[in-house]
Amino acid sequence: MAYIEKEINRKVGRAIHAYSLIEDGDIILAAVSGGADSLLMLHFLCAWQKKAPIDFDVLPVYLEMGYNRQGTWQVLREHFEKMKLPFYLEETQFGRRAHGHENRGKSPCFLCSWNRRKRLFELTQILGCNKIALGHNLDDLIETFFLNMLYSGEMSTMLPRQEMFKGVLTLVRPLALVEKYRIEKLSRILGLPVSTNNCPSASKSSRNHIRNILKGLYRQNSKARANIARALFNLRPEYLPGVLPRT
Repeated sequence: MAYIEKEINRKVGRAIHAYSLIEDGDIILAAVSGGADSLLMLHFLCAWQKKAPIDFDVLPVYLEMGYNRQGTWQVLREHFEKMKLPFYLEETQFGRRAHGHENRGKSPCFLCSWNRRKRLFELTQILGCNKIALGHNLDDLIETFFLNMLYSGEMSTMLPRQEMFKGVLTLVRPLALVEKYRIEKLSRILGLPVSTNNCPSASKSSRNHIRNILKGLYRQNSKARANIARALFNLRPEYLPGVLPRT
């Protein structure tokens, strides 16, 4: 095992133990998009499945968003078969509808992700899963924090573990403590079949704007990413004014 794989495995293990991401008897729907994040998440879920002292199942699911990525469809099918995993593939038009005339004024990114999330929720019931594993990483948590602060006026971000529908379903993010650049590097080393994101809004979203601002900050201060990440997990509520009383 390469050093970087050991380092990421250590961080995944830390997240699993700290937030109880995987428990005995879990049937985990692994939401795979074809990107490096979700493919590497699946890689580590399967690795932990083999060595963890508990029993749990992993079911990769891929939703085609309507951009005719048949190449991705076939590549992922072959990848899942090579891993000897049961899997589920489904074609949708979520992406195209979000960018079409049906979308009346809403953000294409919001509508597309909302529909994808809704369908994943439905599939957990159909496929008998109790958890959904998402490939969000540490940089996603940082970007979401700044997005919510700048565009929604609140200090919040994604959670490594999030209970939904009064605990009926749980979202887990095994890569929540792992930096994006490490994920991309290891995915290349492992030769994972990473596909290109064909979404026409991929480079125009508010998230991408925040990402570019943060990249500039990281270039100016090499410790900025680590310090922001540390701040997310090192809250000092006694030094925050809290909710402003209504007058």
